Amino acid sequence: MGKLDGKVALITGGNSGIGLTTAKLFIAEGAKVVITGRNQTTLDSVAEELGSNVLAIQADAADPASMENAVSQAVAAFGGLDIVYANAGIASSTPLGGTALSVFEEVLKVNVTGVFFTVQAALPHLKEGASVILTGSTRATDGAPERSAYAASKGAISSMARVFVSELSPRGIRVNTVVPGATRTPIWKKSTSEETAKLEAAQARTIPLNRMGDPEEIADAVLFLASDESSFVQGAEITVDGGARSAPLGAPIYRQ
Repeated sequence: MGKLDGKVALITGGNSGIGLTTAKLFIAEGAKVVITGRNQTTLDSVAEELGSNVLAIQADAADPASMENAVSQAVAAFGGLDIVYANAGIASSTPLGGTALSVFEEVLKVNVTGVFFTVQAALPHLKEGASVILTGSTRATDGAPERSAYAASKGAISSMARVFVSELSPRGIRVNTVVPGATRTPIWKKSTSEETAKLEAAQARTIPLNRMGDPEEIADAVLFLASDESSFVQGAEITVDGGARSAPLGAPIYRQ
């Protein structure tokens, strides 16, 4: 038996990276999965790869009407929703003194407003005891240069999750956040394998466990929060970052 047998999950940003890895894991654990993304080509490819237990829908998480349409298609295909993984997000450089308003606002629109309206679109179809999972980031607290909009957006996720908990607990719906650190996804890939390896090595020196994470390790945390194994976990943040957030001075760069 799978941990998600008979459950239906919606994953935004499910056509690549952590979202795609999570979709594969959910299906392996018995769920039917609806994934959304902006890129029709990658959506088609994923749908072909994952088969009849996935429904791939082109949708823009930052557009409430688009998400409402995606949720309607999901419900028509598979019934009500047991799991919502509001994972879609973007990361743009927004250096102080050199950032256009449109770039800054787009990050907040996708990463904050988009998450809110994803959950709102799903709300009428969430079953009693459903699980809502949000994606935070260690960037919310690490002060990385040129990441003001992204850091602010992920800090907002933590704040918004607390309000969701208050509003959804009467229906037994759980709301938790997974906070990934540096993870090997396509977003990190450089033009050559040598450049990618160099970047990963540099990142590893800032992480107590001395390596970047794998998307499967993030997906495992999401699975825990999606499953009945976390039935009394409410309003939690699970950080999956090799210790970078909790013990930064334990990183190899500081060791003698």
